[in-house]
Amino acid sequence: MTDTAPRATFTRMDQSTKQDWDIIVGSVIDLAHNEVAGQVVKQLETLKSDQGGFAVDRLTHCLQTAHLAEQDGKDEEYIVCALLHDIGDVLAPFNHPDIAAGILKPYVSDANHWMVKHHGTVQGYYYFHHLGMDRNKRDELKDHEFYDHCEEFCAKFDMPSFDPEATTPPLEYYVPLLDAMFGPGGLSSLDAVKDAVQK
Repeated sequence: MTDTAPRATFTRMDQSTKQDWDIIVGSVIDLAHNEVAGQVVKQLETLKSDQGGFAVDRLTHCLQTAHLAEQDGKDEEYIVCALLHDIGDVLAPFNHPDIAAGILKPYVSDANHWMVKHHGTVQGYYYFHHLGMDRNKRDELKDHEFYDHCEEFCAKFDMPSFDPEATTPPLEYYVPLLDAMFGPGGLSSLDAVKDAVQK
């Protein structure tokens, strides 16, 4: 099948035109509407294959974290952040929070973005000392306006979510939230894309 979709004509960005970028932005918005949520689900599904030595696989951990946040009355944006916080575990095991934070940044509040980006350090309080590391490394972040927001996430939702006996909704339960965030209700206009890029 021949691809008949409009395409930009430049071979170097410094030769691009507004018409080229109208085509590209339209394609990006279409991608956001139709592909991003599905790709996020696929990446979350890869977490089923890796326990990483924990009592539960990484997807179960993410689902339990989201479930605890939901049970506590957190809003849908927060629940999605809880669900995705470790999505980078199998792609970037040494800096996984950066993957989740990068995915979420255009779609979430500054507070929730900071929470996801720094949860690895704040969560370290519970185990860094077992690895010969400073469990109080997170104290370097304590003056930040969103530190308490992140510390609460770790203490109430992330840290206790490694229980094989705990209630764990299936991933399908959260797909409507992912569709709402990453689908047409998300970045659905040129202005939204501009805001996301400049954020």
